[in-house]
Amino acid sequence: MFHHAKPFSGFSVNSLDQARKFYHDKLGVEIDETPMGMMQLKIDDDTRVFVYEKADHAPATFTILNFPVDDIEEAVDELSDKGVRFETYKEGANRTNAKGIAEPGGGRGPKIAWFKDPAGNILSVLEDPTRRAD
Repeated sequence: MFHHAKPFSGFSVNSLDQARKFYHDKLGVEIDETPMGMMQLKIDDDTRVFVYEKADHAPATFTILNFPVDDIEEAVDELSDKGVRFETYKEGANRTNAKGIAEPGGGRGPKIAWFKDPAGNILSVLEDPTRRAD
C-alpha cells in the first residue's frame, strides 16, 4: 500500500511569516512555498517537512525536528549568535550545561541542545558522532 509513496512529516505553527523568517534566516533552511498555503522545509535533496499555519496551534511538548551536526559546540555558538535561545534544564537526565547542551544517558547518548521555533515547537541540534571530522 505505501511502497510507491514517499512519506513526509509536517507540523503546525501559528504564523507562517514568523516561521519562514526563523527557519530560513536563523537556521538557514531552504524554503519552498506550496500552492496549498503551506511552506516546505527542504532539509536535503530527499527530505521535505511541511509546515502549515493553524489558527488554534498548540506547540508540541516533544521534539518535532532534530538537526544532526558534526560539532554541537560550534552549532550552538553559531545559532546563539543568530539569536536562537537554547533551553536549559537544571535537573534530571537531560540536565544541560551553561550553553544548553545535554549529554543524556550519562554520556552514552548523543550530545543534544533543544530550542524552540517562534510557535513554541521544540527542535534540537544533536551531535552525530559518525559525522565528526576529527
